Amino acid sequence: MLPLATFATSVPAESLLTPGRAAVLGAVQGLTEFLPVSSSAHLYVIPELLGWKYAGLSFDVALHGGTLLALLFAFWRDWWSLATGALGSRPSERRAEARHMWLWLVVATVPGAIAGKLLEQAAEDRLRSLPLQAIMLFVFGFVLWAVDRAMAPGRDQGRPGWGAALGMGLAQALALVPGVSRSGVTITAGRAAGFSRVAAARLSFLLATPITLGALLLKVRHLPLDVPPASLAIGVVTSAVVGILAIQGLLRWLARAGFGVFFAYRAALALVLVAFAFRR
Repeated sequence: MLPLATFATSVPAESLLTPGRAAVLGAVQGLTEFLPVSSSAHLYVIPELLGWKYAGLSFDVALHGGTLLALLFAFWRDWWSLATGALGSRPSERRAEARHMWLWLVVATVPGAIAGKLLEQAAEDRLRSLPLQAIMLFVFGFVLWAVDRAMAPGRDQGRPGWGAALGMGLAQALALVPGVSRSGVTITAGRAAGFSRVAAARLSFLLATPITLGALLLKVRHLPLDVPPASLAIGVVTSAVVGILAIQGLLRWLARAGFGVFFAYRAALALVLVAFAFRR
């Protein structure tokens, strides 16, 4: 989730970002951006484990462009239906539903957009400590699991209400803190609002599209072109393809199972981060 991590001093991307590394990092981004496990933590841990230096902010932005492509591909039918429904010339139930959903997305996006603008520098400079990320991984993984267990199966249909918009929007703002996981915390808010696991995940993914697009537009204007074209293309394509598979896989998983496995994984990853912190 943007804002993007800058875990190490930037170095010329040409000297370290090989096509193979670009593919690995693209796969990590595509998988962890959509599973409720925190992409920021993984984009730190995986290069550390492999002994790689930070690939640069330009490449991070490109990877998020890949996950945006994954969102658009996975939900193009939803966006097409919302667009054509809202533009209908005659009043109808479909038109009302589409316009309600557009307004719902705007309301739910505002808290994250405001928080991102006001707190971006703080998130980059002061919230990147490994112990803090470990705590966030464990705490919000537990909250996701506990809320899901406490709630009824939930509803799949019907208009999402304004309380859900505010709740999921505020939850999305929390994702500025590394380790929280944007998908995880917004799905938690969706479950707390009474949606089924699948419905909460779908709303989370729809909500991810405008905030990711907005963050990309703000970032990309100020970035140097310091990424090898071949590595850039490989990273973006890998991020997009793996992201599509992650979205589809998570929706299938949630149709029959819960979040216990993700909580267990987050707890284990938190221990890994603590180990890295003490190693320094």
